[in-house]
Amino acid sequence: MADKPLVQTTGRRKRAVARVRLRNGEGTVTVNHRSLDDYFPSETHRMVVTEPLRLTNTDEAYDVDCTMDGGGTTGQAGAMRLGVARALIALDPDLRGELKKAGFLMRDSREKESKKAGLKKARKAPQYSKR
Repeated sequence: MADKPLVQTTGRRKRAVARVRLRNGEGTVTVNHRSLDDYFPSETHRMVVTEPLRLTNTDEAYDVDCTMDGGGTTGQAGAMRLGVARALIALDPDLRGELKKAGFLMRDSREKESKKAGLKKARKAPQYSKR
C-alpha cells in the first residue's frame, strides 16, 4: 500500500461486506491482496464488479483496492459493486445521476431469514403426523 487512498467506502450485500479504497492509478483491481481475475474466476462476477467504472469511463483512472469479508461469491461481487459506485460518487458527485439510473446505488436488502426454534429452517416445519 504505497499512497493514501483518495476515498474509502463500504458496500454490503447478503452477508458480504466490501471495504473499497480508490487510488489514482492505471486501473488495477485488487481484492484481499489478490488480482481480480484470481479472486473472481467467473467472468460474470468480474463484469459486475467493474460495471460502475466502465459506465463512468473511469476504469483506467483509478486503482481499486478492496478488503472482502463474509458471504459467497455473488454476494461479494454485489457488495464490491456498491462500494465502488459509492466511492466514485464521493470523488465526483456529478456521476450520481448516471450511477443511480443504472441501479448501482441500491443496497439490496434481501437477507437470509433466521431459523426459528422448533422448525427445520426459517419456515419449514417438521412433517405433521396425525398418529
